[in-house]
Amino acid sequence: MRWPDLPPLNSLLPFEATVRHASMTRAAEELHVTHGAVSRQIQNLEKSLGVTLFERGTRSLRPTAQARRLAAAVRDALDQVDTAAREVARRERGGPLALSCEPTLLMRWLIPRLPDLASQVPGLTVHLSAGGGPVSFDRDPVDVALRRDDFPVPPDVCRSPLFLERIGPVCSPDLAERLRDGHGFAGTGTGGITGGGGTAGAGGVAGVTILHASTRPGAWADWQRLTRRRVEPDGEQTFEHFYLALQAAVAGVGMAIGPYALVHDDLVRGQLVAPFGLVEDGTGYHLLSPQPPERDERIAALLAWLRAQATGL
Repeated sequence: MRWPDLPPLNSLLPFEATVRHASMTRAAEELHVTHGAVSRQIQNLEKSLGVTLFERGTRSLRPTAQARRLAAAVRDALDQVDTAAREVARRERGGPLALSCEPTLLMRWLIPRLPDLASQVPGLTVHLSAGGGPVSFDRDPVDVALRRDDFPVPPDVCRSPLFLERIGPVCSPDLAERLRDGHGFAGTGTGGITGGGGTAGAGGVAGVTILHASTRPGAWADWQRLTRRRVEPDGEQTFEHFYLALQAAVAGVGMAIGPYALVHDDLVRGQLVAPFGLVEDGTGYHLLSPQPPERDERIAALLAWLRAQATGL
């Protein structure tokens, strides 16, 4: 190895972001990972270098002089890599279309529908990658991005709406039946796939473990705010990713907030039920692109197919 003294390379991005923000929480938000993931990488880096890089207070985090020096060098190196990557990543028009999609939406909604894409648009080749939050089409090697509009979108990025976000508690049918028998639901909605949010303030969730996801920690609070229903859980459990919380709900571990697109197939198959129905939360999903879709036949074809798939959502 030509660089025997290099620290763990996967720790450098979290480290640089933490120094820049003087906050692990803000670094985690920028990188779309959990606070714990950033903390572990910082610890790995400090262990590798044999130095303490931050002065940790009760509510403060101050990078040391050594940390600021290393962070500046990391930024310079990343700038050089970024410039080289943009030159290498120039793709010929008409080649494969690079699509970035939020991880849970990619796993639970988009990938199961890819056979239909190959059938309906046989000339289109799509390269998929998982990603969330803001995307820079100048910097990132992607052509389009499928995102929920929970962050500011630059004015020069085109937004093509696909479907509205609708949320509600979901659980396994067996768990729902046990809760009904034991009066764990203090009043319920329709329980159907397309049911509404029920009467505001009429009952709520009780006697069940509620499941959280670190990547959308406010989901239960959002649902309570929208429906004015109460939540009185027997316990709570947090998973690092949304798809893990939803899979735990399918397994009967507890009840999770299910965005409709992410649980649609499970509701249709009967693996999940939505006892209180679903309610719009004011957000929606869009296809982001650096130019109007009609200027690139690949993007236009993908958008038309996505909208056809979204008609039932």
